[in-house]
Amino acid sequence: MQRGKKKNMNIILSNESELPIYRQIFDQIQEQILSGAIPEGEVLPSIRKLAKELGISVITTTRAYNELESEGYIVSRQGKGSIVLGKNNSVVREQYQKRMEEAFEVMKVNAKYLEMSDEEIIRYVEEHL
Repeated sequence: MQRGKKKNMNIILSNESELPIYRQIFDQIQEQILSGAIPEGEVLPSIRKLAKELGISVITTTRAYNELESEGYIVSRQGKGSIVLGKNNSVVREQYQKRMEEAFEVMKVNAKYLEMSDEEIIRYVEEHL
């Protein structure tokens, strides 16, 4: 997909979810940005278009986009739409670091279960880099 080209996003909404609809949209777009499924520079569908595609209110979509912008995942440009920011963005970088910390916590628990020494853990990490 070329940069700057508008993309149809894969968003699945559930009325059964405890999360409000705007949050479901936010979470799914955030995940697609973090995973690279929606790359840096991508122009998201307009608020109206996404609302129509999902069969929801423009207000709900607006709230999701506003949250994405306030958290640093996208920037809205008058006449150009909402554009995905890059991984050099501090907010996106913090999210990746948070994921790494969570993965290290799981690794520490597993290493403790296996009674691995710090040196063994370091050696294991180095072998897998």
